[in-house]
Amino acid sequence: MNILVTGAAGFIGANLVMRLLNDGFQHRPCSIVGLDNMNAYYDVSLKEYRLKEIEELALKAKPSTFSFVRGDLADKTLIDSLFAAHHFDIVVNLAAQAGVRYSIENPDAYIQSNVIGFYNILEACRHNPVEHLVYASSSSVYGGNKKVPFAVEDRVDNPVSLYAATKKSNELFAHCYSKLYDIPTTGLRFFTVYGPAGRPDMAYFGFTNKLMAGKTIQIYNYGNCRRDFTYVDDIVEGIVRVMAGAPERRKGDDGLPIPPYKIYNIGGGQPENLLDFVQTLQEELVAAGVLPQDYDFEAHKELVPMQPGDVPTTYADASALERDFGFTPRITLREGLRKFAQWYKVYYSK
Repeated sequence: MNILVTGAAGFIGANLVMRLLNDGFQHRPCSIVGLDNMNAYYDVSLKEYRLKEIEELALKAKPSTFSFVRGDLADKTLIDSLFAAHHFDIVVNLAAQAGVRYSIENPDAYIQSNVIGFYNILEACRHNPVEHLVYASSSSVYGGNKKVPFAVEDRVDNPVSLYAATKKSNELFAHCYSKLYDIPTTGLRFFTVYGPAGRPDMAYFGFTNKLMAGKTIQIYNYGNCRRDFTYVDDIVEGIVRVMAGAPERRKGDDGLPIPPYKIYNIGGGQPENLLDFVQTLQEELVAAGVLPQDYDFEAHKELVPMQPGDVPTTYADASALERDFGFTPRITLREGLRKFAQWYKVYYSK
């Protein structure tokens, strides 16, 4: 199996590549091409650390193989050449400019990566047919929806950030290409992914960095936000199962393709209040020896208003994923934060 993983040095992408190197795909060896532009949205040394882990694993993972290409999704010539050279069976598009608040400050990056980049992937899949295109969407597409839990059948017409709008555009583009060119596509709406070697701009990681530096952490909406945290191993398990279940190609009564197109939520289904989340995080940071037993957390917490582009609640209805693939996320927040705290202690003690 020839598999392209974009965003391969990113948090989810790196974990997916390592899973495929360890286990193969459906018990078969695979040849994986990883693409990443290694941009400096956050500390590049973390991306280099993930990439080094992948490359060390790849040396032991034969007959599966991994090759890395440093490049950008927006580079159409590069994307076309990769597809022509490797004849990919499956494409997993995880590369994107991430971050809700950053999209307010730097919109150009989101249009280049999330819109033009995704269009390049779709065009390459059109001209170099693949068995399945799996791509990352986001829980942010639900915007300010009041109905919870969020179900894939809900309307998602009211994004509250440019990031959310670009992710919704990916779903619309994919539907169009599935209909016009009979390309099996599946979009995955991820809910607040966390874990070891994650993104430093995410709350759990950013809070830890600030607490370590003796700074004050800001808890938005005065602590009244709820997030459906999903541990990265659960996300990867969901992706691997979905990769193997491409939507069926079928013809309609008019003889034209019924779009082989699916959307799924991947989320824990147990939204956590941010104050409870912070309490659990601090307990695990102390237990792992990241912070001392007598650390004064109350002196380092500040409750602040909601920020532009943020939403009060994310809450996944992942019943469709369980129905179609027999899987629902299982790793508890405490277990996941414990693994993060233990990793953080080792990584920053080097």
